[in-house]
Order: sequence, then structure tokens, then C-alpha cells
Amino acid sequence: MRLSYQALSTDWANRLRAGGPDDYGNPAERTISDGGGSPCRHCLRDIGEGEPMLIAAHRPFASLQPYAETGPIFLCARPCERHPGADALPRLFRSRERMLVRGYRANDRILYGSGRAVASDRIDHAVRELLTDPDIAYVHLRSAANNCYQCRVERG
Repeated sequence: MRLSYQALSTDWANRLRAGGPDDYGNPAERTISDGGGSPCRHCLRDIGEGEPMLIAAHRPFASLQPYAETGPIFLCARPCERHPGADALPRLFRSRERMLVRGYRANDRILYGSGRAVASDRIDHAVRELLTDPDIAYVHLRSAANNCYQCRVERG
């Protein structure tokens, strides 16, 4: 099975960079990265120490509903190249100790029992295993420490 690791859209990132509203209707906060693991959700790379970055509220769901979690994300403040959605696990996630993987149905509802924290060397396997279930339409990768959204993974 081929996978597609989906970063946030360039249109969404550029809107925030231009001062447009985040998913709470506020402009993104502008700050400088301390280099301590601030992953850009557009290029799927850590934002380097001293680099300008944005912090914004993001809801990775099309509509408001009980499972539509909103949380903080980071973006490079300067334009960056969007992650290409490749089949291979992005290097960013290989350097994390653990990540949450969680399966969602086509109606954006969590498939109960699908969420688990996995070691970085098991992420790709865990995602592939979840996506063998026909009830799972896509998977979220999230921070195991803070539950922050990282990216969406689809069958590719």
C-alpha cells in the first residue's frame, strides 16, 4: 500500500503569513524559534533556531463537530516548499521519540480503539496497519507529548 503524508496547503500557509485569520479568527502570533522542536506543518521540517515562525490555531477538519479538535501549530514565517506528500515517512517524524497515530472515518469521526502512541521507528508500520481497515479513511499523526496535530496520512 502506498501512503501520502499530507502537509498543510500552501494557500492556507500563505494566508496566515499575509496576516489572515487562523481557525479561531485571529492573526497568527509571530515569534522566533528557539530550535527546540518547532515543526512546520507546511514543509514538515523543524524550524531552525533563530528563524521567524508563526503560531496559529488549526482545526484539521472541514466542519465543526464534536471530534473536530483545534490546537496550536507552527509554520515557517518565510515561504517554504510544501512537503510533496511522498510515500516515505518524513524525516521530521523519524527524529521524534514517540508519536500518536489515530484513525478517522470518512465522516471525520475517530474510530475508537485506533489511537496509539508508537515509537518513531514503528510509525510507518502502524499507519499502514490502520489503513488496512476499510472503516478508516485517513490517519492523523500527532505529538505523543502534547497531542498537537502534525499531518494527515492517506492511502496514496
